Amino acid sequence: MSIPTADSAAGQAVKAADRAHVFHSWSAQALIDPLAVAGAEGSYFWDYEGNRYLDFSSQLVNTNIGHQHPKVVAAIQEQAAKLCTIAPGFAVESRSEAARLIAERTPGDLDKIFFTNGGAEAVENAIRMARLHTGRQKVMSTYRSYHGATANAIALTGDPRRWANETGVSGIVHFWGPYAYRSPFHSENEAQECERALAHLEETIAFEGPHTVAAVILETVVGTAGVLVPPAGYLAGVREICDRYGIVFILDEVMAGFGRTGEWFAADNWGVVPDLLTFAKGVNSGYVPLGGVAISPAIAATFAERPFPGGLTYSGHPLACASAVATINAMAEEGIVENAKRIGEDVLGPGLRELAERHPSIGEVRGLGVFWALDLVKNRETREPLVPYNAAGAANAPMAELAAACKQRGLWPFVNMNRFHVVPPCTVTEEEAKTGLAVLDEVLSLTDAHTV
Repeated sequence: MSIPTADSAAGQAVKAADRAHVFHSWSAQALIDPLAVAGAEGSYFWDYEGNRYLDFSSQLVNTNIGHQHPKVVAAIQEQAAKLCTIAPGFAVESRSEAARLIAERTPGDLDKIFFTNGGAEAVENAIRMARLHTGRQKVMSTYRSYHGATANAIALTGDPRRWANETGVSGIVHFWGPYAYRSPFHSENEAQECERALAHLEETIAFEGPHTVAAVILETVVGTAGVLVPPAGYLAGVREICDRYGIVFILDEVMAGFGRTGEWFAADNWGVVPDLLTFAKGVNSGYVPLGGVAISPAIAATFAERPFPGGLTYSGHPLACASAVATINAMAEEGIVENAKRIGEDVLGPGLRELAERHPSIGEVRGLGVFWALDLVKNRETREPLVPYNAAGAANAPMAELAAACKQRGLWPFVNMNRFHVVPPCTVTEEEAKTGLAVLDEVLSLTDAHTV
């Protein structure tokens, strides 16, 4: 592990240039104070003051293989020396091999891969494929979801980031997915939640007109909106409904894929095969921007003689694909997916449930692999969230205080609304996971102070 050294002057220069010229996403530009990062390795990154942080966020839940994995860095360097870029219309080794390795691991017979630059573009193109394949226009997604920030992807998104981007154009329909802890169906258990959520989906389809619905898109495990693990039977039930009405079933595995849940793809936990599967993030841990769509034979056949009306200059970029090849091979050789599963079952799951026994602000613990969330509450009996939905400013103070306390103790958190997400790299060690849990144990006293 590299030992960070302080270089305040360099850090100040980086910060000054950022504040003068960089326009940041999802932010009021005058109200943010970005940390200047000097380097990273494994499960850690550090600033120019020499402060080191255990990355319990995996950045944006994407550095599944950890920071600066030497095999991936070497593969990028080797590819750069050989062929930095080439147009998408050519066949090149890194692109072909990346597609082969991904297709080997996707569920069922999703054997064709269309490459994009990230997850939002993957969703955009999956929607395009579904609409052209079916000749229908409507696409259905859940309220508790995030699918990206481009036009269709943000419209599909259920969380509040959608609101400022809405155009009023029809074609997107939202519905309630299962969330037993805060059930919109007043369910009393997981089985009831599954049954009622499926009935709700089918009824919504009926009222929208099944012949108008091109696709249903779901995050296999809902990510940013709460790490919501679907109840047993739900995904299979959605698959059956889609089959019955000729609707394309799309699973968004941008966050849940490539080891995050302890399987190569989250769908493997339930043995469900979608028609289209979107991926990004963990495919190469974001070392070079890359995403894509895995495509079923039936949908691929639609474009066998008919041109697919979509493409990107950097589709299947050689550097990105080389990093994906190295990432997938390293994950297989080093048992990284298995490590994520073991850490979830033996360390994070039991450890978080232990914390829940001591901290009254923890309403529910849920997750699998290295994909967990604490649902924080004011009152366990009423399940009132610690902060209101989409809280900002003073209303969000308890969560802001929690995040700041983590950072002061060298733990970089992922917080969203009333939830603390525990999402370290898939390479996290048992010792590192326990270190993070110990910090959490300490700082949760702050949220406990807000309970009644």
